Amino acid sequence: MSSPAAPEDEQLMAAYAAGDARAFEMLYDRHEARLWSYVLRSVGDAANADELAQEVWFSVARQAGAYRPTAGAAGRPTARFSTWLFTLARHRVIDHLRARRPHARLDDDLGDGQTLADTLAAPSGFGPLRRVETREQAAQLLAALDALPPAQREAFLLQAEAGMGVAEIAAATGVGPETAKSRLRYARAALRRALEHIA
Repeated sequence: MSSPAAPEDEQLMAAYAAGDARAFEMLYDRHEARLWSYVLRSVGDAANADELAQEVWFSVARQAGAYRPTAGAAGRPTARFSTWLFTLARHRVIDHLRARRPHARLDDDLGDGQTLADTLAAPSGFGPLRRVETREQAAQLLAALDALPPAQREAFLLQAEAGMGVAEIAAATGVGPETAKSRLRYARAALRRALEHIA
């Protein structure tokens, strides 16, 4: 006898809006690590990443009653919950970066004895990030990411950390799909060139 399928994110948001606190916990458990990683790699330090990620989750909780995915053909949502979540995160990151310059350096302590370069030397689900195995490689990747134009870096991180597709990146950043696709293509090409030197 097979177990019932896990509810989709959009169903969990509806349940949470109706008062089911466990639904929020399930959403948090599913997305917390990727959201925090995206914010960390966008802002460069753990303390700010903690604070910003918490603010994003507070926004999710506050806006739960207003959240309405638009139903597409067959009744499926046209915008996934994760797209909405990472759009909220993107706005918080932009606000934070506007108020704070410059970016953290690769060797800045994140507050837990690790540096930003240390945080990348771990498994990740996307292309170049999967190849990062040592602190030195992580530092090279971070330098390559930092060298990308902001729009390309943002598109890459939304795909690598948030798991967004081209259409979702376009919607989250307010550009057309072709622009989002071009940003990703240029970012990947630049990172590929930089990572050719990683053994």
